[in-house]
Amino acid sequence: MVEDNVQELLGTIISEIPEELRGIDRIQFMINILFETPSEQRRILRKHIEYYLTKMKKIEASDIDLGGDGCSGRIWYRIHGIKKPVDKGLIYSFDETNLLLLNLLGEEQMEALIVKRSVDLSYSLSTDRDRRFRATIYFDMDNLGMNMRQISNEIRPFKDLNLHPEVARHLSLKYLKYGLTLVTGITGSGKSTTLDTIIDANNRSVRGHIVIIASPIELMHKPQKCIIRHREVGRDVPSFRDGIVQAMRQDPDIVVIGELRDDVAIRNALEVTDSGHKVFSTLHTASAMESIDRIIGETPINEQDRVRNRLADVLTCVISQKLVNTLEGTRVLAKEVLIATPSVRAAIRNNNVSEIYQMLNEGSQYGMHTLEQDLQRLMRQRIISAEEAVNQANNKTRIKQLLA
Repeated sequence: MVEDNVQELLGTIISEIPEELRGIDRIQFMINILFETPSEQRRILRKHIEYYLTKMKKIEASDIDLGGDGCSGRIWYRIHGIKKPVDKGLIYSFDETNLLLLNLLGEEQMEALIVKRSVDLSYSLSTDRDRRFRATIYFDMDNLGMNMRQISNEIRPFKDLNLHPEVARHLSLKYLKYGLTLVTGITGSGKSTTLDTIIDANNRSVRGHIVIIASPIELMHKPQKCIIRHREVGRDVPSFRDGIVQAMRQDPDIVVIGELRDDVAIRNALEVTDSGHKVFSTLHTASAMESIDRIIGETPINEQDRVRNRLADVLTCVISQKLVNTLEGTRVLAKEVLIATPSVRAAIRNNNVSEIYQMLNEGSQYGMHTLEQDLQRLMRQRIISAEEAVNQANNKTRIKQLLA
C-alpha cells in the first residue's frame, strides 16, 4: 500500500519553505531542506515512489510520469503504447512532486539539475537492485517533471530479431572485427532492446572485451565469454567524448556508444571505428537513408566531404525499426535493414544517398529490405492490419503499391 503518512510528512517539510520563494529559488531551498532531512524520512519518501514503480511489471507498463502542470497531480503510466493516469490514487501538489522527485537524486545529480535544468539517471529499487529504470527529471514551468522507463532484465533471443544470416554475420565479432553498426528509430521504438540483444549474442559467442558507454546505463550485462565494462556518463565518466577517448586505452574489441547525440560523438565514433574496432550505436532516425543524412548533416559543412568518405569506409549495417500495433492489441517489431555493400558505399561517397532506397528494395540476397517490405510481410502473416502498415510506413506511396 501507499504509506498513509507520506502526505503528512511532505506537508511538514513544505511548511518550512518560505511562501515568497518561487521558481529555481524554491527548488534550491527544497534541496537544502532534503540535505537536513533524517535518512529514515527520506527512505519513506523513496518507498512511496517505489510503490508505483513496483506496479509497472504487473500492469505491463513501460513508462511512468509524474510532476509538472501536465500531469495534473496524478501518476501516469504508458501501457502498450497508451498514456493514461491512475484512476484512483493521491492527487499531489507541485511542492509534493518536487520533493518526491528531488529525493530520488544524489547531491551531484541535484547540482546538475539546477545547472542544466534536466538530469538523466538510472534508478534501482531499494528492495531489488536488479529492478532498474531509466529516468529523466526536468524543469516544467518552474516545477519538476519526471519520466521513468522500466528496463527489462530479459534479453530478447537473437533469433527473434528475424535477421538474414548475412546480416547476423555483420553483427558478430567472430566474423567481422571492425565497422560501425547503427540501430535507429524514434523514442520508444525498442532500439536499446535490439542493441542489448546484439551485445548479448556477441557476449555468448566470442571471447573479447566490450565497453558500453551510455547515459544512463540500462541493462547490466553479465560476463559470459567477454569482459563487459559499463560506464555511465555523469557517474563513471564526464561525457560521451571522454568515455570514447578513454575506451581506446582499455583494449576493447567492441565499443557500444549509447547514442550519437552530436558532431563530437559522431567524429569520435568514426575515429574508434577507423582504428579497427567494432562499434555499435543508436540514432533517433526513422530510416537508413535518414541515418546517413543525419550523420553527415550534423557535421560542419567544411568537414562533410571528409565525414562522408569516412562513413562510407566504416559503415557495415543500419537497422531502423518501429514498434507497430498488432491485431491482438500488442506491438511487434518492424524494421528496415541496410548492409554496406560496395554499391551502398559508392552511393554514400558520391553523395547519392537517394539511390540507396532502390538498393534496399533489391538487396534481399544480402538480407536487406525496406521498412515497407517488412510491413508487407507482417500484414501478409496477419500480424498487423493493412491500415497499420500504411500508418507506419515511411514511404506511403510504396506501401500502397505493395499492398495493392
